[in-house]
Amino acid sequence: MEDWKSSKNVFWTLFTPGSIWLFVFFLFPLAFLLILSISTKAVVNGEISINDYCYFCGLTNLSNYVRAFGGAQIFILWKTIWVSAVATALCLAIAYPIAFGICFAPARWKPILLMLVILPFWINLLIRTYALIAVMRTQGYINLVLDWLGILKLFHGGNPFEMLYNNSSVIVGLVYVYMPFMVLPLYATIERLDRSFLEASLDLGASQLTTFLKVTVPLTMPGIVTGIILVFIPCLGTFLTSDMLGGANAIMIGNVIEEQFKTANDWPFGSAISFLLMFATLAALGIRALLQRNSKGVDV
Repeated sequence: MEDWKSSKNVFWTLFTPGSIWLFVFFLFPLAFLLILSISTKAVVNGEISINDYCYFCGLTNLSNYVRAFGGAQIFILWKTIWVSAVATALCLAIAYPIAFGICFAPARWKPILLMLVILPFWINLLIRTYALIAVMRTQGYINLVLDWLGILKLFHGGNPFEMLYNNSSVIVGLVYVYMPFMVLPLYATIERLDRSFLEASLDLGASQLTTFLKVTVPLTMPGIVTGIILVFIPCLGTFLTSDMLGGANAIMIGNVIEEQFKTANDWPFGSAISFLLMFATLAALGIRALLQRNSKGVDV
């Protein structure tokens, strides 16, 4: 009897549905946006004519990509990278001890602690963002508590702190939204960490700090790199958090893309910026693969 694993009929039966789904809902729209990114005219309600595409003369119209690196776009792009990097660094600094605490917690507490980490996923992102606004606004809970403690009168003349509609509020929102994406890969790596290495380092006279920097960090580097990518890449493309918490004072590149597709009706330019973000994503994944290949730590 023929092994079902080597059967061509079984292979094509399992391969075809997923391939069709991938082509129709991913590859085809992606190819459409790629062609659109080298188009020369704006799109009206998603409809363009073949004359809007670059001519098949061996030349490629890259004017939309050139525009992305000029004017205000380049400033917004660099600010997006900076905000995303700061948010990712804060996520790593906060998530690392959280992941360690979960791993070293009693076995009966681990499921509860992990559930608390993923609990925000049970609530819609829009609702969570509105909750942050309620906490950080001038009449929000933070200012009310500070006023009740007398801190506002002591340090701010009784006036509430302006915590919304700036880059700092966007960073806080990004850390709050994407923290679980940093905790989970770190937890997966630390949980498989051979603790005898840590004990051996301490027994040989190394301090806690030296053990952490020279033993723990290298062994958990795959989880660190994975967490950084899982947080940094979504931060680059975010637009809801920056729109609601940052407003006009903290526009990110995701808001520029949204504006091109919805308000400006310049789909070619929006497609070009989208592909630049995708290229940045692929570069980050390539760096991750290179670091993982060179790492001697535990694979994730």
